[in-house]
Amino acid sequence: MKLNDLYPFPEERKNRKRVGRGSASGWGCTSGKGNKGQNSRAGGGVRPGFEGGQMPLNRRLPKRGFKNPFRTEYAPVNLDDLIQAFEGQSAITVEDIYAKGLCKKDMPVKVLGRGEVSAAVTVEAHRFSASAAEKIAKAGGSAKSLEGQSVEPNAAAGGEE
Repeated sequence: MKLNDLYPFPEERKNRKRVGRGSASGWGCTSGKGNKGQNSRAGGGVRPGFEGGQMPLNRRLPKRGFKNPFRTEYAPVNLDDLIQAFEGQSAITVEDIYAKGLCKKDMPVKVLGRGEVSAAVTVEAHRFSASAAEKIAKAGGSAKSLEGQSVEPNAAAGGEE
């Protein structure tokens, strides 16, 4: 038995349209392409976006802005989601966050400050917002950044001394 024997069954498969096989088939002679012209030729037709010589839409519209190819996109994860997903756990790593499906795998994680932290918890992520680092520290936990970001709440909040 082969994979193609499993499904769909041969009687359920739709046969391909075989054009140019005689006038009795209904698709003979010009094979449904009409008589002469650009679209009747092999490889004929115009490229995508071509508007018959008129200035194409993609050239008529103004180009604005700049797309930075080196920008790092972070997956946002809020504190309340973290605490709810890892209730009773004292340490949360990036691998745990990926395993729970809180963000896409292998995407850098940034912890944001929505929600409250009641118990001391050690959170490991790529980045932390200032409010998230402050809330974790107030609860007696620690925020460990994987990118070398300073996560002391005072340094992150503006350096109150």
